[in-house]
Amino acid sequence: MTQVLAVVGGGAQGLHAVLAGEALRKAAQRRRQAVEVELRGKGVGGHPLSAAAIAGADTVLLIGEGDLGEGRFGAMRRARIRIEDVLTDAHAVLDRVLSGEAGAAPATASRTIVAVTSCPTGIAHTFMAAEGIQAAAQALGYAVRVETQGSVGAHDALTPEEIAAADLVLIAADTGVDRSRFAGKLVYATNTKAAIRDGKGLIATAFDAAQVQGGAAAAGEPARPAAAEAKAGAYKHLMTGVSFMLPFVVAGGLLIALAFALGGIDAMKPEHAGTLGFALGEIGAKAAFALIVPALAGYIAYSIADRPGIAPGMIGGMLAANLQAGFLGGIAAGFIAGYATSFLNRHIRLHRNLEGLKPVLILPLLATAISGLLMIYVVGVPVAAILAALTEWLKGMQGTSAVLLGLVLGGMMAIDMGGPVNKAAYASSAALIASGITAPMAAVMIGGMTPPLGIALATRLFPARFSKPEREAGGAAAVLGAAFITEGAIPFAAADPLRVIPAMVAGSALAGALALSLGVELKVPHGGLFVLPIPNAVTNLPGALIALVAGTLTTGLLVGLLKKRAA
Repeated sequence: MTQVLAVVGGGAQGLHAVLAGEALRKAAQRRRQAVEVELRGKGVGGHPLSAAAIAGADTVLLIGEGDLGEGRFGAMRRARIRIEDVLTDAHAVLDRVLSGEAGAAPATASRTIVAVTSCPTGIAHTFMAAEGIQAAAQALGYAVRVETQGSVGAHDALTPEEIAAADLVLIAADTGVDRSRFAGKLVYATNTKAAIRDGKGLIATAFDAAQVQGGAAAAGEPARPAAAEAKAGAYKHLMTGVSFMLPFVVAGGLLIALAFALGGIDAMKPEHAGTLGFALGEIGAKAAFALIVPALAGYIAYSIADRPGIAPGMIGGMLAANLQAGFLGGIAAGFIAGYATSFLNRHIRLHRNLEGLKPVLILPLLATAISGLLMIYVVGVPVAAILAALTEWLKGMQGTSAVLLGLVLGGMMAIDMGGPVNKAAYASSAALIASGITAPMAAVMIGGMTPPLGIALATRLFPARFSKPEREAGGAAAVLGAAFITEGAIPFAAADPLRVIPAMVAGSALAGALALSLGVELKVPHGGLFVLPIPNAVTNLPGALIALVAGTLTTGLLVGLLKKRAA
């Protein structure tokens, strides 16, 4: 016998849902038809459809209005019914549904997907993942809307109406994404690479493995963040903190550079107080840079414990900065605060009328006390000592040590082009700027620009080694490389990894080694060629250009020599 499910939504008229549900049950009993009914509406509810009932049914009746939790039913046949029709003649409704005349259709004919993509910098991987999901959904005949998130916020933000109408919420992110707005929807979370490499496979997996997103535990308490629910590791939490930290580094670094450009190298000394250069230096150094470590720590904690973790994390980060523990102390403070908040949230149980106090009073107070005391008495001093030793070593680099560090950092930028190795080198170098160490950032940015620029050069010097689409894509790779978007080389590396990746690593390693051996320093963590003309943003600009040209030539020539002639 066919198993039929029904979800009845009465909206503000909850009584209508009760009456319609009862009429449907009686009609089904008289026909000896198995039916499971779930009521939704103001003042009603209960007996939600079980997972076993959903798995054993092949048809669902979506009756009335409001959020009917449609995303739970996957590829099941659906019939949309007006609540008035059920109240008028429930027998006729069942007749039409069971005979296939009620507009029931496989969900595959009208599946709708909403998606969120995000990476730490919010640039290449974010949009490449969005394009992968859009192209795959269109090829499969699904409607799709994608929201992209980055350091500057969300673009093309999903509306509540679009989320309510979606069959699936797909999150492809390398950072934590707040899922509280997706409560009651089928949600599947993964990383950006899955969307870039195989969008169709990802969508199929998502429909099979998605789970219903729970709502807030109590009024005012947000749902668990995506990173925590997906049981993401430390890397994802760290990258979330880095993504929120970067705007502070960029703004502070550029403002300090402008201060020096307007007021000279002594612009920030007290005797220049009142000048524009001094004011810009104060904003950059004593405001933007002062917030780098608290922002890093606060949003690491946010990734782990959601909003209740922000205050303990930021306060722990401020303590790290005051204790001279720098970004290393900020990372420690973020993880301590995040996991302390998460632990307390799981183990503190209050009456439901008092649950609203947890996120605004109890969790921030207790977690801040715990993380603050640990930073002061346990973690802060030894981490500060480690950072001081690291700082002295980096500032004293010369000769072989500088070349070796440059080789390592530059090579790391080309190994996976935006993956974990690339981001590890980038995040650590960007964070060191807050401690006044700007040389590693030069090796990282120049080494990261080299792969797409070298590929673009190879398509011009060795056109026979590339197909026509690849030659045309070379121009785009050049633009991306100039903007320090290493991911522009990914399509070429994916097509021939054994030849292209070693060539890129060699060029980037050479560029990084030359940059550090020539004393190049960079005060801002992004921008590529577009920040080079800014006065004082780069120390030893000729050396930076020499390193970039040498690395680009090396990659271009090696790619041309190693690749086979295109078919």
